[in-house]
Amino acid sequence: MTKIIAGIQQIGIGVSDLYEARDWYKANLGYDVVIFDEAAEANLMLRYTDNKPQKRHAILAYNMKSGGGFEVWQYTSRTPVAPNFEVRPGDLGIFACKIKSPDVEKAYKAFQNRNINIISVVKNSPEGKPHFFIKDPYNNIFEIEEGYDWLLNQNKLTGGNSGAIIGVSDMEKSIKFYGHILGYDTIVYDQEAVFDDLATLSGGNEKYRRVLLKHGQKRNGAFSPMLGESTIELFQSKDRKAHKIYKNRLWGDLGYIHICFDIIGMDDLKKECEEFGHPFTVDSANSFDMGEAAGHFSYIEDPDGALIEFVETHKIPILKKLGWYLNLQKRGQTKPLSNLFFKILAATRKI
Repeated sequence: MTKIIAGIQQIGIGVSDLYEARDWYKANLGYDVVIFDEAAEANLMLRYTDNKPQKRHAILAYNMKSGGGFEVWQYTSRTPVAPNFEVRPGDLGIFACKIKSPDVEKAYKAFQNRNINIISVVKNSPEGKPHFFIKDPYNNIFEIEEGYDWLLNQNKLTGGNSGAIIGVSDMEKSIKFYGHILGYDTIVYDQEAVFDDLATLSGGNEKYRRVLLKHGQKRNGAFSPMLGESTIELFQSKDRKAHKIYKNRLWGDLGYIHICFDIIGMDDLKKECEEFGHPFTVDSANSFDMGEAAGHFSYIEDPDGALIEFVETHKIPILKKLGWYLNLQKRGQTKPLSNLFFKILAATRKI
C-alpha cells in the first residue's frame, strides 16, 4: 500500500500542570473531546530522553469543529525544563501552532474580554488572510488564522490546529523535506522581508525568509474529515544565528515537542523515509497500546532535528465502559468516516 497522510493528528505540547493546561485549552480553544488520558513510561524514546525511560502523563484532546488535536504531555518522573532563552521566529524547531477560526476579528475581541495574553493585533498575512498571535499561560505561541473546511456545526470561536510555524536553517532543504515526505508540495508564498504582521513579537523586527506550504493533494483516510486541511510555514532568520529550541533539553520538556501525522501504510513510509535520507529514529515496530487507544508509531527528524511523529491508528475508544471501540484494522483505514461517527465521538468523549 502506498502511504497515505490523513492530516495532522496532533501537536505535542509539554506542560508543567497537565489538568490545568487541559482545562485552559478546553475553555479557550474548544478542545473538549478526550480520546485518551493515560499515565505510562516512555520506554521507546530513549534516544530523546537521555537514554533513560521517563514516566509521563498524556491527554489527547480534540476540537470537533475540525482540525488536529493536542497531545498535552507532562513528565511525572522529572521536572520539565523550559528553554533558557526567549524563543523567536526562525529559531530551529516548532515556533507556533496554527489555530483556525471562522471569524478572526470576533475571536480577537472575545480573547481581549477574557484577558488572554494577545501579543499582536489583527493583521493580514503575506497570503492576505487575517491573523493574530496569542500566548497561553505556559509561554506557548498560537497563531489564530482565518479557517475553513469545518466538520461539525459547533458554536466555537476557533476550530483545532491547522498547521505550524517551524524555524529552519536551510530553506531549500526544508522545502524539499516537507514537500516530499509530508506532501506540502505547493508554495503559497516565498518572501524575504521585515514583516509588519510580526512587529510586536519578540524578534519581529528582524528580517526573515518566510515560505508557506500547502498540500496539493486532498488528504484521505478515516480521520481526514476531522483533521482537515493544513499548512506548514517555514521561517529562516536572515539577521542572526538561530538557536535550536530543544538544545540541551529532552523530548517532552516545556514547549512544542513534535508534530504528529495520522498515516496509513507505515511500511511503505519507512522505506520512503530511508530512501530520502531521513530514516525512522524511533519505531514501535508493531503496536503501541495506550490502554484506550492503540496503533503503530514512529519518528523522524526534519533537517534541523525537529521531531515528526507518524501514527497508524488501529483502535480508538468510543464508549469504554461498554467496551465499544472503533477497530480500524477490521473496518479499513482508507475510507473517510461519516459525520455521524464524529457526532457520536463528540458526544461520548466530551469532558
